[in-house]
Amino acid sequence: MGSPNARKKVHLVTNPKPSGALPNGTRKIITLILGVLLMGIIYFILPGEYNESAKIMLALLVMSVFYWTFEPVPLGVTAILLLILMILFNVVSKEVIFSGFSSPALFLIIGGMMLAKGVNDTPLAKRLAYIILAKWGGTAKGLLGSIILIPQIQAFFIPAAAVRATLLIPVALMSLDTIGVKENSNLRKMILLGVAFAGTISGTVVMTAAIGNILTVELLKEFLGIQITYIQWFTYTVPIWLLLIPVGWFILLKSFPLPKENKEFPHVKEEMKRKLDALGKVNAQEKKCLSILILIVGLWFTEPFHGLHPSIPALIGVILMAFPGIGCAKWESMVKINFDTILLMGVTLTLGYAFNQSGAAELVGGSLSAGWLIDLLRSPIIAVITILIITQILHLVVANVSTAVVTLIPIFIGLSVKAGADPVLICVTASLACLHGYILVVEATPNIVVYSTGQIQQKDFLLPGLWMTLAMIAVTVLTAATWWNWIGLL
Repeated sequence: MGSPNARKKVHLVTNPKPSGALPNGTRKIITLILGVLLMGIIYFILPGEYNESAKIMLALLVMSVFYWTFEPVPLGVTAILLLILMILFNVVSKEVIFSGFSSPALFLIIGGMMLAKGVNDTPLAKRLAYIILAKWGGTAKGLLGSIILIPQIQAFFIPAAAVRATLLIPVALMSLDTIGVKENSNLRKMILLGVAFAGTISGTVVMTAAIGNILTVELLKEFLGIQITYIQWFTYTVPIWLLLIPVGWFILLKSFPLPKENKEFPHVKEEMKRKLDALGKVNAQEKKCLSILILIVGLWFTEPFHGLHPSIPALIGVILMAFPGIGCAKWESMVKINFDTILLMGVTLTLGYAFNQSGAAELVGGSLSAGWLIDLLRSPIIAVITILIITQILHLVVANVSTAVVTLIPIFIGLSVKAGADPVLICVTASLACLHGYILVVEATPNIVVYSTGQIQQKDFLLPGLWMTLAMIAVTVLTAATWWNWIGLL
């Protein structure tokens, strides 16, 4: 057993390379060249009678997905490159190209990231984690349950999944170090995968808790004029969320059998109580922060009554957090947000609009409009199963959630219209399938955050990730056949 004060050094590695790999610079240059070649191949293999703008748009999309997947340059650089190429090739009008950056959805993401920074200026998130671990962290089952539960609560006031996982990782590692868990042990793998899987599950029920949710809602509004409110999204997805929490806990427990000495550790609870004592009583900053967060969530839930887009409550919260006297955070720290994410979000929104305006979505939708597929989509429950399977398979190829959503949702909108199916049913299903990526590290940002600790490998994700993917499909189909049927979505 290790000392309660023991700490392991964590090496963060954003792109660990296998031994014998090419030098990083050479690999990036080769990847850049391959992306250009891929773009050219896609353009020239498309039939000449196809719309020129649609052909160029598809070629640019494939190149962008390739770059976002293999990252020869930062995500934001690829986003700007795509923006410039769309302008140079005159794929759509400049108004459409820049429309992603005027979208309310982008300001919701900006507001969410700033709120997360504001919360981090107070001990509130740490206090929440310590309280839960002090109560249930004395056994392996309780520790895993606590690790899974914490992000579910955080999701209501910390919109970014990556931020939730980043906040939880130090707490999880501290707990493991307090126990004295060995490197590469099943308990370490189980808890770290608990952080990753819980981060993904937590994005299910809260519309603002995952970028893919926001993109789906925005694209439905842009293409069909259909507005899904915060409370509607919550209503559609709450059974899936509630079922996946215990299912994820069970799968991880069964995937990583533990020796007897790794099943109970009461000193973790003692350590968390010491941490809580060190924080002292809830201070004024925490009370202000909590009050502001309750106000924001209240405004999100009451959207049908006041009609404010979710970005407005988020921005109101940002102002209140930084306002003299009533605020809880420093403006200087709140504005230090990830501009890669902002650029990626703005351009992926533009990509979705341009994909539709250029005719590329219609082109791809026409190619996929095989009679058998249209027939499958006409039966609601079969449509749910079909969309879940297709999207999960495609998500393994198009790993980035934002890119997967912005590529697939316009296509599914077109297919649902052709089939006479409910586009909300089809798109909510596809969005959920894009969110729940468990098999590959690159499928979800919480996976990447956990992998970056260097304490877990891709192979550790495979079997539990496969079981979680199958469970997600089964739970969604069960929800569709019962809950969605009862509330009129199916």
